[in-house]
Amino acid sequence: MLSHLLTTLIDDIDGDTVTLRALLEASGRQGMLLICALSSLPFLIPVSIPGVSTVFGAAIVLLACALFLNRLPWLPQRILDKPLDAAKLKPVLHKGVAVVRRIDRWVQPRWPALTGWTMLRVNSAVLAFGGLLLMAPLGPIPFSNTAPAVGILLLTVGLVQRDGLFVLLGYLGLVLSVAYFSVLGYLAWAGGSMLWG
Repeated sequence: MLSHLLTTLIDDIDGDTVTLRALLEASGRQGMLLICALSSLPFLIPVSIPGVSTVFGAAIVLLACALFLNRLPWLPQRILDKPLDAAKLKPVLHKGVAVVRRIDRWVQPRWPALTGWTMLRVNSAVLAFGGLLLMAPLGPIPFSNTAPAVGILLLTVGLVQRDGLFVLLGYLGLVLSVAYFSVLGYLAWAGGSMLWG
């Protein structure tokens, strides 16, 4: 189960700080998708940890690009070795895993056409798009990180556990994120127009 894999990965975090490089090295064969799932967890609950959205959002984009190209990932050293506060990060990740644990019981292999090699590039491109949404500089706005994080998590759950239904739910989550951002953009534009006449 994905929750068990993520819990093991989080429990292995040792020391005052943790880097993305250490997480990747500890995540094993399914590393790229596991790190994408792990990177969405801090945004499922309303706690802000400085620097996390940039590091994890960029990691999702670059890992998804590697999946799209069907090659090993390349990540810049600045992203790989940026120290993150483990004491703040671990409790948030464990709370995110609690959400994944509730999802796990509904996951089962189905609709294999949506998780096979023929859909690899489509799924990877959508995952990269979700990472870009996560990196959008809208942190103070409620749910601006949570909305794309939910879509990313559902998509990665579907891909790791070969569940096409969850892949579709991930797509839906990211479409709703775009709709939410569009509404925010319109409200900002309308407010600016009214203010400046």
